[in-house]
Amino acid sequence: MEKLQHMVNYERIASAIAFVQQHFKEQPSLSDIAGHVHISPEHFQRMFQEWAGTSPKKFLQYITLQHAKMLLSEGKNSLFEAAFDTGLSSTSRLHDLFIKIEGMTPAEYKHGGRSLNLTYAYYPTPFGNTLIASTEKGICAVAFEDDAGEALRQLRVKYPNASFAHKEEGMHQAVLTFFNKDWDNLQEIKLHLRGTTFQLKVWEALLKIPAGKLASYQQVAETLHHKRASRAVGNAIGSNPIAYLIPCHRVIQTSGVLGGYRWGTVRKKALIAWESALTLNNEDGTL
Repeated sequence: MEKLQHMVNYERIASAIAFVQQHFKEQPSLSDIAGHVHISPEHFQRMFQEWAGTSPKKFLQYITLQHAKMLLSEGKNSLFEAAFDTGLSSTSRLHDLFIKIEGMTPAEYKHGGRSLNLTYAYYPTPFGNTLIASTEKGICAVAFEDDAGEALRQLRVKYPNASFAHKEEGMHQAVLTFFNKDWDNLQEIKLHLRGTTFQLKVWEALLKIPAGKLASYQQVAETLHHKRASRAVGNAIGSNPIAYLIPCHRVIQTSGVLGGYRWGTVRKKALIAWESALTLNNEDGTL
């Protein structure tokens, strides 16, 4: 019930973010934003604080172009070398520490998953309904989807020859723990992914971007020693099949503009600001 409420709250917050984007020149007040989502200012303030861990005002600061530029500037030299003793919280390298990627075999890749048995289920998360799918070796898909049928259709397109079963798995629950504010009891998660060698290298690089930080497509390309491959890196990021766990939402344009996101730009803004709020508060000891 609590997780379902988080999902409902996200829908309201996403609507609020979209409203602010459309009316930012008017500098809407708390009452204006709350009125747009049809709840009282007091209720909206409490709901927002519970969901995001910070006030609406601070949260909206975290989705601005200025904040994005600041994070890019901070990460120019050491973004992919962050360590616990740099002053960052122990949550900074969660993805790098707990997530391991294994590519599918050439046969699994070539034959559309002919030998694979995929289990999948839908779960509420703080960022909307999510499809999680797995093979015997690990998680193969995590997708934010408002339309459950469309999410499954896309999965079947990618694995046309696999067998499918609607079933909740223990490894699915391990994925959901990454959406908790308490990250002290995480389990290692194996990802079993269908991708080219280059795509797998890009996805592995994304795991090294600390929570609450951002990187540009150019910076990711440089870590792979392909300085002129920003476009190819962008294509690989755009084809990432694992929402949130492989944090493609942390990659933006060099100008600070967020750019696209396969699960929606409003959701990308929400993810970036949510992580900023959690990591900044955690560093201050206020979470």
